[in-house]
Amino acid sequence: MNTKPEKPIQMVDLKGQYAKIKEEVDAGIRQVIDNTAFIGGPAVNGFQKNLETYLGAQHVIPCANGTDALQIALMALGLQPGDEVIVPAFTYVATAEVIALLQLKPVMTDVDRHTFNLTADIIEQAVTPRTKAVVPVHLFGQSCDMAPIMEVAHKHKLWVVEDNAQAIGADYTFPDGRVQKTGTIGHIGCTSFYPSKNLGCYGDGGAISTNDDELAAKIRMIANHGQSRRYYHDIVGVNSRLDGIQAAVLDVKLKRLDQYAQARQKAAAYYDAAFGDLPQVVIPARQPNSTHVFHQYTLLIKDGRRDALQDFLQENGIPSMIYYPVPLYKQQAFENSVGVNLEKMPATDYLCSVVLSLPMHTELDEKMLRYITQAVKRFFAH
Repeated sequence: MNTKPEKPIQMVDLKGQYAKIKEEVDAGIRQVIDNTAFIGGPAVNGFQKNLETYLGAQHVIPCANGTDALQIALMALGLQPGDEVIVPAFTYVATAEVIALLQLKPVMTDVDRHTFNLTADIIEQAVTPRTKAVVPVHLFGQSCDMAPIMEVAHKHKLWVVEDNAQAIGADYTFPDGRVQKTGTIGHIGCTSFYPSKNLGCYGDGGAISTNDDELAAKIRMIANHGQSRRYYHDIVGVNSRLDGIQAAVLDVKLKRLDQYAQARQKAAAYYDAAFGDLPQVVIPARQPNSTHVFHQYTLLIKDGRRDALQDFLQENGIPSMIYYPVPLYKQQAFENSVGVNLEKMPATDYLCSVVLSLPMHTELDEKMLRYITQAVKRFFAH
């Protein structure tokens, strides 16, 4: 008999994670309040430096959220209305949303059906004389194959803006053996600190990383009303800042980010072992030259049984999510966008019909994992 765990199973257990770091987090928040350094100040500066060290990036510019990070990054590149930006159709809306918002042309492409990511070949097929940038998304926690992507970008003189919102902490290994963190390989990297992310704060937050001094200076200006010194506005910018309280939370969590990744990887290994011999289920593929930090653990469910499995799990107290049920190129928001590439995207369409993400977080224990995996097996045994 598969006994249900005492604690409710959640997609993400932020409360359980907080309980283990409560003392440090509370002390950090209290210090910000005592200092009344709510915007900028020591907590933000300290976190920025620590994240630069962790990523191996020359510059990290904290901002208000991951969507702002993407928008500010694109604003820094000096693109003109109508310029094309290549983006996967299988991702969260924010990646394409900011492109359209800036009156650029989001050219949506298919993805690799195994890794869910853009590839160099897919990008090359989408390049036109108007293409100026590409936004590879490291979906669900592992890197796109960046070495050939950077070669294509160099060949066609394209900017590369990495969407690293789901893969912070992942390592990419180049053919020559060099290892870099995702978010530091392209010209600019963007991440989100939304609470459910692998490195999440207790509100909204984001950051932009780059190794280019000129880009860093421009990004800082854009994020701060286009000013390099107070009340002198050289360009039109935005107001996008990480607050001190969120920085204090993030600094505590950053020290444990690798430990958190290991907990996720351990849970993923348990899932892999349980589902490896189920013919109706495909476990997540691994990119051979990237570690996987498992923002999501996403199965492919065959034979049109995905929705029935989700209902069955819900009946048994097990949450699951479909990331993403509708591809970006079919979203109403982009219906009249001149930038949508309306060619068929078989991999994207297929994935939207079969993907199912199971609970994945740092607090999953063996009892929870056993209950989840046995429920999936029981469903397919019928």
